[in-house]
Amino acid sequence: MNSYEDNALKEMFIWQKKMLKKPSFSSNMAKELQTKMNNLIPSKVQNVINSSIENMAKLVLAGSKFTSKPPLTNMSLEEREILAKNKIDFYRSTATVSGAGTGYAGILVGLSDFPILLSLKVKFLFEMASIYGFDTHNYKERLYILYVFQLAFSSDKRRLEIYSQVSNWETYVEDLPTDINSFDWTTFQQEYRDYIDLAKMLQLVPGIGAAVGGYANYKLMTKLYDTALNAYRLRIFK
Repeated sequence: MNSYEDNALKEMFIWQKKMLKKPSFSSNMAKELQTKMNNLIPSKVQNVINSSIENMAKLVLAGSKFTSKPPLTNMSLEEREILAKNKIDFYRSTATVSGAGTGYAGILVGLSDFPILLSLKVKFLFEMASIYGFDTHNYKERLYILYVFQLAFSSDKRRLEIYSQVSNWETYVEDLPTDINSFDWTTFQQEYRDYIDLAKMLQLVPGIGAAVGGYANYKLMTKLYDTALNAYRLRIFK
């Protein structure tokens, strides 16, 4: 193991500790507050989010729309992660511009950022799978993408459950059904919606929408990058 891999392994161990951290009292309180806030969200907004999430997940599992380059082989971890860094710089910048632009335009246009951001996140994850040498033509690899997505954008309680599954992926995936309709859409939608609601709702507020939208998208893409980076390191080091 070279020095780069050694440092990457240490970073992964730090990330693992964060993933295994039990929900705190404050996080439980925040979850309760978020649940109450959901009741204040217009049904139109909830419908846009829910339909966008379910459609995206179905497209991922079916293997349609989202494509990526063939898995990269014969590369060092450092070479792969240089490519990963370049990818997140591009996708994060694109998401930031989208969030700022749609936030500036107002409520109706602001709603359009939900499916746009979802699409960018998933395209980025397909790119990451390819960079780390995993073939997304394989249904199990596309399923892994959705689990990494959930790991990044779930409550603390749900995160512990998803991390356990991701960290034992090769064993866990063997018992999963191959029927896309068996996927737990309801939990997937609820967790993602709860995670992003507060920041994204502020994006729809006239006057501050542009600043909030750009910043929120930047932070959400950064969180996804950190999660995906370490989730794929986890499989490579194993």
